[in-house]
Amino acid sequence: MATEAFEELAETFEFLDDWEDRYRHVIDMGKAFPPLDEAVKVPATKVDGCASQVWILPRIEGQGPEAQFDFEGESDAMIVRGLIAVLHALYAGLSVKDVGAVDASAELARLGLNDHLSAQRSNGLRAMVERIRKTAQEAATV
Repeated sequence: MATEAFEELAETFEFLDDWEDRYRHVIDMGKAFPPLDEAVKVPATKVDGCASQVWILPRIEGQGPEAQFDFEGESDAMIVRGLIAVLHALYAGLSVKDVGAVDASAELARLGLNDHLSAQRSNGLRAMVERIRKTAQEAATV
């Protein structure tokens, strides 16, 4: 299960044969992703387990399992900011119950990211996915 935005991203990645081009595309996505307001860069929104500074601010509209999931995010590292934009394409607009049904590893593997990220970046990406899933799961039970 993936959003239309993520399917479009996967198609774009199919055209980008070279990993360098894909890497640049992820960085460009990060540059285009809106920055977070400094006021919300607090310990509650900070994601632990990332080598760089990462903040994710969930935006959930509605109540219960059908509530719509969205988030804002930012990092002090350009590639990580791009990864946040990739995760946004993967999850934004899904219901909170559907967020948990997404196989993030499989979807991200379609982009070839797993093969080219350092161990630290991969761990950070997993930490971001975990935070998103946990937030959605908690919202689904409200």
